[in-house]
Amino acid sequence: MRLKIRSLKSTRHKTISITICMMLFAFAGQAQDTNTLVIDDSKNLTIETAVKTTDSILPQRFKADGVIGVVGNHIVLESDIDKMYIGLREQNISVDDVPRCELFGKLLEDKLLAHHAVQDSIEVNYDNIFARIDQQLAYVVEQLGSEEKTAAYYKKSSMEELRQDFFEITKTNELAIRMQEAIYKDVEVTPEEVRQFFNSIPADDLPIFGTELEIAQIVIEPKITEEARKAVIDELNTIRRDVIENGTSFTTKVVLYSDEPNSGSTGGLITLNRKSPYVKEFVDMAFSLEEGEISEPFETEFGYHILLVEKIRGQVRNVRHIIKIPRVSESTIAEAKAKIENIKESIIKGEITFAEAAQSESDEKETRNNGGQLVNPLTNDTKFDLTKMEPVMSTQVYTLKSGEISNVYIDESRSGRKSFKILMVTNRIEEHTADFSKDYVKIKELALNKKRIEAIEKWQKEKITDTYININKDYSDCDFVNNWMKN
Repeated sequence: MRLKIRSLKSTRHKTISITICMMLFAFAGQAQDTNTLVIDDSKNLTIETAVKTTDSILPQRFKADGVIGVVGNHIVLESDIDKMYIGLREQNISVDDVPRCELFGKLLEDKLLAHHAVQDSIEVNYDNIFARIDQQLAYVVEQLGSEEKTAAYYKKSSMEELRQDFFEITKTNELAIRMQEAIYKDVEVTPEEVRQFFNSIPADDLPIFGTELEIAQIVIEPKITEEARKAVIDELNTIRRDVIENGTSFTTKVVLYSDEPNSGSTGGLITLNRKSPYVKEFVDMAFSLEEGEISEPFETEFGYHILLVEKIRGQVRNVRHIIKIPRVSESTIAEAKAKIENIKESIIKGEITFAEAAQSESDEKETRNNGGQLVNPLTNDTKFDLTKMEPVMSTQVYTLKSGEISNVYIDESRSGRKSFKILMVTNRIEEHTADFSKDYVKIKELALNKKRIEAIEKWQKEKITDTYININKDYSDCDFVNNWMKN
């Protein structure tokens, strides 16, 4: 891990991408000892004979020619690196300048963290892991078209075998993440350390911060009539009765009638637990029903649902649902458009401020009490990097100056409902070289990240010396950042 100030932004994204790949493709195993051994794979040995141990429990036997490293209770396979390359390419990241040794080193770091997380009794939430695996596999199955194609794509004989691999992957990397957090949880930076960090950066290497905007918005949604609400509730009740009374397939009903995009390929299947990121009404309903029970129609911000609890596994539930979104009429659409155009005209004339109009007229509960001010969900502050905005928003504000208002445009919320919006740039900060006083928060974050990296590097150096590590002879010439060979 090396901190290069000018390229820090790109380095961060590259590191995150590689971490994601490791989460998807690293494989875990078991082995144990206290010395370092370079495995000679010229003989047809198993890992059990290459690594002398008396108390290891190996889930399966691996040929030594597939094993390139062992760290504590975890192994690294040659194929793990190949899969990391595939993952990087799938994210459109160039791998031309990424050597195998670098990816191997990152895999070893992950395994070291996971191994000591277990040694330190760091726990992970298995319900969350199972839920995450089910969601990942559901997404892959949707993309590939069937479970058979998914298993074949990953060169597995069955979905159960693939699920077990995903479990080991997810568990290992969850342990690694928790271990990292434990290492740097007490790491802080003082204002003086931030100042020293900034002053240590040569003038030519100071980071460049891109254009940032602070934005407020007013949202007007076309009204849904009671007739439209009643129509979808009646339709859902009809579907529910047909399934209960006539034994019709709920999954078939999802494919035929649900308004959720792409639900046909998954049959409306969702795996969730109490902490899953779904709206409260949906989670509460899922946990109020018994296995095999179908709910009455209920409302969320997304529309009206009926929900079937298909399977209960402890605190994890597999559910299927049908969603119907009430239709809006042409007349209510026209009314909403006219309303927001009148609001914009009143603001321009100075009859009301943008913040006052947002508080009194906007249909978006989350922002209207703050005068329409948006909060960046990635940073939890009000600044948005112009290059990282959603394309629809970026198009509207790209050329606006502070205090200027966008044209009225149609947007679609996460609930799938269309609405009319206007945006105002409340503050525009153009691209600039880092300034200590103006950019203190960002500079503090860089200083803190550097200190955290140093804490992890120090921890790794200490743990490598007393952790069992095996490196395949084919990688013994790698110029690793860490001393994996213990030379």
